[in-house]
Amino acid sequence: KTDFDGIVICSTTAEHRDLVARCVGAGKPIFVEKPMGMNGDDSAAIAGLLTEAGVPFSTGYFRRGDGQVRKLRRLVQEGAFGTVTRARFSNCHSGALGGWFDSEWRWMADLSRAGVGAFGDLGTHVLDLALWMFGSPDRAVGSLQAGTNRYPGCEEYGEAIFAYDSGLLVTLAAGWNDVADPCPIQLMATGGHALICNGSLMVKIGDGPLEEVEGDEGAPAGFSGFVDYVVTGEGELVLPTEALARDRAMSAVYRSNESGRWESVVRD
Repeated sequence: KTDFDGIVICSTTAEHRDLVARCVGAGKPIFVEKPMGMNGDDSAAIAGLLTEAGVPFSTGYFRRGDGQVRKLRRLVQEGAFGTVTRARFSNCHSGALGGWFDSEWRWMADLSRAGVGAFGDLGTHVLDLALWMFGSPDRAVGSLQAGTNRYPGCEEYGEAIFAYDSGLLVTLAAGWNDVADPCPIQLMATGGHALICNGSLMVKIGDGPLEEVEGDEGAPAGFSGFVDYVVTGEGELVLPTEALARDRAMSAVYRSNESGRWESVVRD
C-alpha cells in the first residue's frame, strides 16, 4: 500500500534497523525516534539504508526548535563571543526516582533493547545541540553510574567530556536521578559568555553587562518538524548523517566508560 504520507518508527531501538530496511522501499519520509541505532555501527548501517533510498528522514531532536537555543547558536555562528573555549550541556529528570520505566516502558532501561540507558536516552538531546553548534568532537571520555540501581545493568546518570582538536571542551550531564535541571546550557568564550538558566537566556558580550535577552523565533523541530514536512513539503529535518554523528559520539562515551580512557569519535 502507498496511500499514506509518511512512516513513524517508535519501536525499541533494537528493531530500528530491520524496520527501516523494510520501509525504505515505500519511498516515503521516515521518522525514526532517537537514538537512530543501538550504537555507532548500527546507526551507520541505518544511515546507509536511508541515504541509498534517498528518502527524507528525521528524528526527535525537538530542542533545536527552542527560540533561546536558536539565538545562542546564531550568536556562536556569528562569532559574537570570540573563541568558545568551554561549553556545558545538561538534560536530567527524575525518571528513575519516579519509576517511570517500571512497566510499559521497561525496555528503555534494558540496554539489550534500547542500546543506551539514561545517559544516552536524555544526553542525546543536548549532545545534538552541542554538535549542531560546534560540529563533531574528536575524542570523548565519560563515566556512567548505576544510581539507585532500580534497573540493574542500566546506568541512571553520567558525565562526559568531548574534546575538539581546536581546543574546545564540551561537558555533558544526563540522567534520571535529578529532581531539577535548572541550567541546561552554559557557554564560556574569550569574548563573553552565556547561559540558559531557570528559563532565561543570559548573555554577556565583551565589556557589556550580563543581561537577559530574548530568544529568536522558535520553529517546529523533532517530530513536529517532520509532520510539517510531510504535510507541507517544508520543515526542518535532521539528516541521517547528523543522527549518525550523534550516535557515534555517544558510543565513544559508552566505550570510555568500559575502558576507563579517552576514546576516539569515529568519523567518515
